[in-house]
Amino acid sequence: MLGLKRGTVRLLPHQTSWEESAAQTIELLWTVMDGIAVDIQHIGSTAIRHICAKPIIDLAVGVRHLDDITPLIPQLNSIGVIYRNADHPGQQLFVMGDFENEIRTHHIHVVEIDNPAWSDYINFRDYLNDHPEKAKLYDDLKRKLIQQYAENRGLYTAGKQELIAAMLKEAHQYKARFN
Repeated sequence: MLGLKRGTVRLLPHQTSWEESAAQTIELLWTVMDGIAVDIQHIGSTAIRHICAKPIIDLAVGVRHLDDITPLIPQLNSIGVIYRNADHPGQQLFVMGDFENEIRTHHIHVVEIDNPAWSDYINFRDYLNDHPEKAKLYDDLKRKLIQQYAENRGLYTAGKQELIAAMLKEAHQYKARFN
């Protein structure tokens, strides 16, 4: 099952259907964003094999300039991709889902391609997929946090930040070896 009520947390084992949903959504996004998007990637825990995840597909859309996306908002709305807000500096958040029931199925992070957040998204995913022992540490923490914060996504997310920051440092060092 894909989707989660806004503000809540539920974890599921990795599903191959998440990869399929991400691929279909990426294809849909390209129909509207071709010429504006530089790259579109499946990110977040649903893109990391062998760990549990909230059943919400996270995608990152790399653009040259955030302003380039503004004229596309009506077209995105017409395909069910709704602008939510500028959730972080240099990023905009769009969502998909069943809005009448406050269910979110996709979070689409539009980010400037030269923003460090772009490489963070990609490096974190790749690092955990390439290092199953690190992915297990992350998975263990998520399972612990959900026991405490199943109804408070903010606290659940905050509880992961220290480990994510440490793993991002490792991920950048790992990636630098190949560049």
